[in-house]
Amino acid sequence: MLRRLFVIMIILILIIAAGWLALRRADIPYQSLETFYTSQESEFLTLSDGVKLHYRDEGLASGETLVLVHGFAASLHTWEPWVNRLGTDYRIISLDLPGHGLSRNPEGDKMNPGYFGEAIAEMTTQLGVDEFVLVGSSMGGATAWQFALEYPDRLEGLVLVAASGWPNEDQAGRPLVFSLLDNSLARFLMKDLDMSSLVASGLQDSFVDPDLVTDEMIERYVSLSRAPGHREGILAMTAQRGDRVVATDELVGRIDVPTLILQGREDNLVNASGAERFAAAIAGSEVTVYENVGHLPQEEIADRSAADLRAFLDRRIWPVVETAPQSDPASDEALVPAPAE
Repeated sequence: MLRRLFVIMIILILIIAAGWLALRRADIPYQSLETFYTSQESEFLTLSDGVKLHYRDEGLASGETLVLVHGFAASLHTWEPWVNRLGTDYRIISLDLPGHGLSRNPEGDKMNPGYFGEAIAEMTTQLGVDEFVLVGSSMGGATAWQFALEYPDRLEGLVLVAASGWPNEDQAGRPLVFSLLDNSLARFLMKDLDMSSLVASGLQDSFVDPDLVTDEMIERYVSLSRAPGHREGILAMTAQRGDRVVATDELVGRIDVPTLILQGREDNLVNASGAERFAAAIAGSEVTVYENVGHLPQEEIADRSAADLRAFLDRRIWPVVETAPQSDPASDEALVPAPAE
């Protein structure tokens, strides 16, 4: 009997191992990824620690500058809807954070908002951009508000889109993939596996309208995660959650730049109450919580969210100056009194 049970266990282990091996996916070389995921606007620069950073510098070259920072496991592609709507009036710099998209991994356990902020500071300095408005989504939002504390003289304004940072902010109904990433054994087993189905599920839970998640979007997320070293780096970030800087009223209250806060009410990843907490802590900030919108308002309601950002910039940071209408010289001559006879 025991021998039979032992044989069954061995067979089950072999089946599980065979399935795991069948689902393993190798890294994709950067050269191949760059063929598909760069654009005409793509540029690369090298940071002082040797990390090669992918970014796009788009829009109105002479305009005021926005710097856009994506969230966890995402890429600069999340900002394309805003670039398309705002690029006629602003210079827009978006980047792949180190260990994301087409940017290379840093050495050691440096992938956190503090290091990302250092990368943004160095990138903008290399590009000759001394002051700018910093926009961050989700983990990029945590990077943005921490940047505002570390480099206050560099910012003209701050925009937090579903920004993370408050303790106990995770939603009860957050995507399964994030719950799995909290488990060390699951992280080990998932590191080399095909994550397409979990990525698809996570993306669909990020939108109120799951039809916005296309096959092309899923393929992009999965492929870019398979850049050399990315999966290890992203999984390492989830293991360091306990070491993250946590937002408090006192800490966030030190931010002293015009701030706009945007978030969807139906956000399954970051509790929408965080938007109100940021608004209460940052003096003079403005907040909009969108009903029936999920975690990515820059994609889900691109027209409205971009318009709200533009209105904030016009009102609080770069006011639009109304110029007096030019008069017609011919009409002016008609108003000049005729000389006395």
